[in-house]
Amino acid sequence: MTRSHFDIIIVGGGLAGLSCALHLSKTSKVLVLEKHTYPNHKVCGEYVSNEILPYLKTLGIDPIAHGAKRITEFEISTSNGKSITSTLPLGGFGMSRYALDNVLYNQLKDSVEFQFETVTGIHFKENEFQVATQSNLKFTANFVVGAFGKRSNLDGTLERSFIQKKSNWLAVKAHYDYDFPDNKVALHNFKGGYCGLSQIETGAVNACYLTTYDSFKPYGNVDLFQNEVLRKNKHLEHFFQNAQAIFEKPLSISQISFDKKQNIVNHIFMIGDSAGLIHPLCGNGMAMAIHSAKIFSECYQSHRSEKQTDRLKLEERYGRVWRDHFAKRLATGRRIQKLLLHPTLSNLGYSVARLFPSIVPNIIKQTHGEIVQ
Repeated sequence: MTRSHFDIIIVGGGLAGLSCALHLSKTSKVLVLEKHTYPNHKVCGEYVSNEILPYLKTLGIDPIAHGAKRITEFEISTSNGKSITSTLPLGGFGMSRYALDNVLYNQLKDSVEFQFETVTGIHFKENEFQVATQSNLKFTANFVVGAFGKRSNLDGTLERSFIQKKSNWLAVKAHYDYDFPDNKVALHNFKGGYCGLSQIETGAVNACYLTTYDSFKPYGNVDLFQNEVLRKNKHLEHFFQNAQAIFEKPLSISQISFDKKQNIVNHIFMIGDSAGLIHPLCGNGMAMAIHSAKIFSECYQSHRSEKQTDRLKLEERYGRVWRDHFAKRLATGRRIQKLLLHPTLSNLGYSVARLFPSIVPNIIKQTHGEIVQ
């Protein structure tokens, strides 16, 4: 059954998709297709760089007013527990995806159409898109935005190169009751990965860690892996010894790819993690997702205001602006991850940072952008 025609269909209703829809809601006819209703939990570090806070406020969203924790301090430790504390150059805030996505959705739900459907196909023909869902609904649009996250069945349908390669990364996340400073985000390394800790709006602590499948495989389950590997770091030992789990069981996601991705595929504009995923240790993936939505929205609005009809010019503009903002940051994230996961190099880096404390905030600046208005 074919439904309405839209200016833009956004596939995926996470931070990038919702921000994009909110930005365009007053000037365009927008449909958001999202498979899960709100609110829901997602595997995520749940720390957001303040670089994106002014832009969120222009969209009518103030995370602090909804209880987000102001974060100003950063702690990092090596796998053997040696730690360094630093101030964050821009600071950030801690807020769960359960809450933040829902705030965006409630701000938006009366302005655009939502369909809670799983998308099964996106086809471009004769300068128009047709989008099909699992329940046999079909929608048409002038433009489609892909905001379906780190990894989706649609990536396979679109034959994206990164999806053809097996990825060695998996992530685990849960919320805990634990006495942890509300102004701090901590990153604790362990053999084969790293774990982030920070408070969210409820006062609970979000613990989210990334590790390789090769490191996890010998243990077979989350509890054993945490006990035998993460707790070798004394900071994580103290955390898991004293924290009380709030979730019935942790959430997990596998096959996370940090390979380079195309930000335009078959004329679909990719935003957020669909366009490129920065390593979680950099702490600004959520901010980058929201910023990418702003970049596309502004490129699209300029395209319309100039009465352009050549979609290739919009694609060239978006691709260029996206690369200018994010390509260097993604590359820096990959280099930092290699350093931290190499025991000898990470210990050497720790020793240098102890001698020259300003190195830490300077490295953080390399993976973060300017304030986004």
